[in-house]
Order: sequence, then structure tokens, then C-alpha cells
Amino acid sequence: MPKALVSTLLTACLLGGALPAVLADTAPRQIQWQDLAPKASPAGNPFEKLTRDQLAALSEVAAVRDRVSAGDKSVTATEQTNAQTTAKRLEQAGLDVDALLVTRREMTEHRRSKGAQVNPLLEGQTVRLPGYLLPLELSGKRVTEFLLVPWVGACVHTPPPPPNQIVHVKADAAFEMTSLFEPVWVTGKLSTGAVKKSLYMVDGSSDIDIGYSIRGAKVEAYKP
Repeated sequence: MPKALVSTLLTACLLGGALPAVLADTAPRQIQWQDLAPKASPAGNPFEKLTRDQLAALSEVAAVRDRVSAGDKSVTATEQTNAQTTAKRLEQAGLDVDALLVTRREMTEHRRSKGAQVNPLLEGQTVRLPGYLLPLELSGKRVTEFLLVPWVGACVHTPPPPPNQIVHVKADAAFEMTSLFEPVWVTGKLSTGAVKKSLYMVDGSSDIDIGYSIRGAKVEAYKP
């Protein structure tokens, strides 16, 4: 043990009460998935004031207009007429349909952009994070390299989460998995930075964008 550390520990013991603070620096910080995303600045959401029926009607109008803009030739005249009628009904209720649809596009793009941003404050921190693993390197039931994701079926049965909600993990020892539906704890030093990995599935492979990585990770079965 380095002399400087021995001296620090002895001093802590003599002073009393300081030792826990020294040891706490090496303890992993338990985080949640929301911690991986940068803090969003507060902004007004004009859709919060709409009723459920109004939101559904606006979605129908948006769907038809998006298909027309994309050059979808399968859009029927009846669908376009119904969308126009629905839009007029919303406008008669005092809603600016065109403005709301512009805001909808802007919010979608904003969320997509935010999903690619990582939390720089976590760079180099030793963390402990729960999640579900998707194997990249698998021998029987033993996995050494995988993607850690926040929910069951992500990237396999549902679209992939945004990059800042995926962690590329290389374990310090092979972990014997029971199924994709069993959560795990992952502990290790977190690194930020864009990574792309190919995830092989039954119907082929898919390139996944990843925002974080952990090397030499400790992997354990999840226990609350």
C-alpha cells in the first residue's frame, strides 16, 4: 500500500469520522437510466392542454399529411378529405393545426437530438447500473460482451432506445445468463463516446448506436 495512503488512513483513524469519507471515494455510485441523459431545459408543451380526442384527431391529420409529403401514392382521396375535415373541426375548436404540427416536428427532432447526447459529468466515474443484457459475444450461456439496455426486448422486440440509453459492456469474467428476461447489475468505470455495434438476431443483424461503454465490468444477477 502506498505510504501516502497509509498516512491518510492513519490520520483518518486518529481524527475519527473521516475514514468513511476517504473510503467513499472508491465506492461505485449507483445510478438510474435517467442519469445517463443530460438534464433537459424546461420548455412549454402545447399538447398538454389538448384532450385525448383532440390528440387522436391531430395524430390522424399528421399521419395523412406525412404520407402525402413523403410521396405515398397509396393515400386515397377519402383519407385526404377526412383529414381536411378533421383539421377544420380542430380549428373551429380554437386550435392552430398548422402551428401544432410544426411544433410536433420540432419536438420530435429535439428528442432525437437529445437522445444522442451523453451526460459528460459521468465520464470516468465508477457506477452501478441495473438493466437487461443483449449478448454480443456468447459461448453457450456464458457472455463476456453485451449491450446493457433499460427494458426487456429493447433492440429485439422493440425499436432500440436512444444512444444515451445503451451501454456497451465488456465483463471482467464471463457471466452465465439464464435468459434475456432476467435483469443484472453492472459495475465499472463508465466512458462516454459514440460506438456502433452489430447486434445479430434471428432475422439478421442490425447496427446499434451506443453512447456509453464499460470495460472490465463486474456483472451480477439483479437483487433489489
